[in-house]
Amino acid sequence: MAQLHQMASPSGNQSSQPRRIELTPTETRLRQLLLDVASYIDSHSAAEGIGSAETNITDTSAKDPLVLRFTGGWVRDKLLGVESHDIDVGINKMTGYQFGLRMEEYLQIPGNTLRYGLNYGLDDTDTAGQSTLGGLHKIEANPEKSKHLETVTTRIMGLDIDLVNLRKETYSEESRNPQMEFGTPEEDALRRDATINAMFFNLHDCSIEDLTGHGFEDMELGIIRTPLEAYQTFEDDPLRILRLVRFASRLSYKIDPQAAEAMGDAHIKAALKAKISRERVGTEIEKMLKGPNPHRALQLINDLQLYSTIFTDPNDTEVTVPNTESWPQVYDCYQKLVVAESESDGDRSAGTLASIRKILITDTEGEYLGWLLTALAPWANVQATSSSESKLPPPVAAVVAREGIKATSKVCKIVTDAVRNANEIAKIKEAVVHQGLGDSKLKAGEDVLTTRDGLGMAVRRWGKHWRSHALLALLLDVEQSDGSIEAIQITLNNFYTFLLDLEGKDLLEAYALTPSINGKQLSASLSIKSGVWMKDALDVVMAWQLRNPDQKISENALNEVQTLKTAFIEHILKNVVRPLFDNSTNQSVTSQGRKATKPKRQKHNSMDSELSMKPWKFDHNYSLDLLSWALRNSDEALVEKSWPMIIPPVLTILDDDSPGVKARGCELLDDLLKITSSTLLERTGLGQVLTDAVMPCLLYLPTLTPEAESIRLLSAAYPALITLARARFTPATHQRALSEARRDPERRPNDRVKYFDEILREGVLGGYRHAGEHVKIAELLVRQIAVILDQMGIQAVKHTKVRFNPLKKG
Repeated sequence: MAQLHQMASPSGNQSSQPRRIELTPTETRLRQLLLDVASYIDSHSAAEGIGSAETNITDTSAKDPLVLRFTGGWVRDKLLGVESHDIDVGINKMTGYQFGLRMEEYLQIPGNTLRYGLNYGLDDTDTAGQSTLGGLHKIEANPEKSKHLETVTTRIMGLDIDLVNLRKETYSEESRNPQMEFGTPEEDALRRDATINAMFFNLHDCSIEDLTGHGFEDMELGIIRTPLEAYQTFEDDPLRILRLVRFASRLSYKIDPQAAEAMGDAHIKAALKAKISRERVGTEIEKMLKGPNPHRALQLINDLQLYSTIFTDPNDTEVTVPNTESWPQVYDCYQKLVVAESESDGDRSAGTLASIRKILITDTEGEYLGWLLTALAPWANVQATSSSESKLPPPVAAVVAREGIKATSKVCKIVTDAVRNANEIAKIKEAVVHQGLGDSKLKAGEDVLTTRDGLGMAVRRWGKHWRSHALLALLLDVEQSDGSIEAIQITLNNFYTFLLDLEGKDLLEAYALTPSINGKQLSASLSIKSGVWMKDALDVVMAWQLRNPDQKISENALNEVQTLKTAFIEHILKNVVRPLFDNSTNQSVTSQGRKATKPKRQKHNSMDSELSMKPWKFDHNYSLDLLSWALRNSDEALVEKSWPMIIPPVLTILDDDSPGVKARGCELLDDLLKITSSTLLERTGLGQVLTDAVMPCLLYLPTLTPEAESIRLLSAAYPALITLARARFTPATHQRALSEARRDPERRPNDRVKYFDEILREGVLGGYRHAGEHVKIAELLVRQIAVILDQMGIQAVKHTKVRFNPLKKG
């Protein structure tokens, strides 16, 4: 095993014993291949006279033999006893691309690939991953974003290899972007970010070269130090700040005070914010948060006052700075949560943390998302602003993730949902806690949040990443606490109570449940065309399933299970039908379904189109079918409970100008009145309002109204008026009228008679006089006479002289 052979002595002095690196068998084969390629290049360059023109170096250097070194992180990791699959190969007198081309040339010589057990040119590795040589991939330099080095990558023997020439950086006064030139090993080492990353392994003599003079020492002392003056190092490449923070957190090293001071310099931080591409910033942050000690990384970022430089929206012209005063509470709490073990030695706190961890952090992705949300927590409560009144702006934390560290769309969506759901999660958590304590603090209506269906549907709203959302809600509670051990423990206990309730009700995976009937089956059961209402309708089915986990449900469930049918009807009326009528409600009725004492004419902008004012009539015309189904499947009690959801839409439909829509309104009213108690109609004072809404339908006659449309409307209006009479003028109301007449002889109980007189004279007789030549109209009107006279009883005598000639008006 590779190891660091000499550590610091107790006195702090460095030992003089030699250091060495032991290569694995694969690394040994790779070393031999690279040395053979170097010999091949040297011999052929001499024979063919290839020199400085090809390699772009001085004539003197061109005559030197090719020297190869493993550089940087691989050397550091091997000395620490950590195996690495990424190797940078430093070349003294050729570019990486030139060396790569000559290596390909060498391996094309028959028999050479077999010497190293390679399958040249294959893209896929074998089972062992060590018998493949991939192609060359050239990565161009981009000085504008501090990507100064052109590199060539390839994959050999299962190892990721970067080929690059040794170089030095030369800066001019006009530009901070360096000119890259071939350099000596010493120059290459001094331009690197840290002394521990500046050591080389010479392939020719297997020696370790510590050319800065501090690499071994700093590893032994656990210090992150820059090879050159820190300020200049960071000004040359500000990304080195993040790299040093990452190495310090990964290795649990301290950052050299001079480097730490330079990192906090305003000019350096401004350069990091403006000069480095946010993709490269995001890459470093991801490596930190997925590394062995993300807690230390966030701690360093906070201590070095780098937060608003790293986690920022570069497009924010107002330069918003979040409050990070309580942020340490957040990352300290999450660290304890991540490393928590089961309760031991009576440590209740550890047991609570371990239990929360078991539920909320189920895999490495969840742990990483938790660290990312921890990093973004200071932004979670910063209010987003938007120039659009109709579109909800993304949370600031999500914008910072997207623009500041270039997180993926998936991660940004998780951040967005976590921030938006945090308040609801906290509210439900509080309700669960108060209910468990029998606390009077539980507000009216909040008890529904704690039922199995209430909790289950909440988890379904939050989705598959609800655990990350709950983590953020917990961390925000910690952030907003006073930071004391007692306050944080109370927060943890409350969230544990909430999570334990979810677990006890078997709802941790509720987001993955599927309704027992699908949309197609539901549509067929209702005989209604599917529409945007279907998703919410299936949620009603799912809520019923959650309330009744042991009861099976079939395709015909809406007819078989009354409780499900009732819940479905209530949902349709409240959440699907009623909202579609908000812009066109009949003003003669209040929002509570009562007669308006002072009806107000609804004001509309002249630019408002009927399409926008009456969505129920056009894009959402399925709502009439849903309303019809709901009425046909309701009973008297459900109608009374849902009256405010029903009567305004029905009156609005009756008020429409279209004969077809009016006919539909009459049919709906007829269905409604058949299951409406007379006392409800009397209490709401809507008897005359409904009469006034239907009576105009009797005047829709040819020729102004096409005969077919007129017949359909009249066929619906007359039955609706008869049903309305039965609901308005019951025996009970008739008896009350008689009593009033006895007390006041001037009053006579003739409201019912007057009602039918009006229908007969203005409807039937008036209609016959106006359109009697239309035979089908005449026949329809004649049929109504018998029905009306039958309803009038003895009072019909005065109309017995009515005569009709279906062939002649008069």
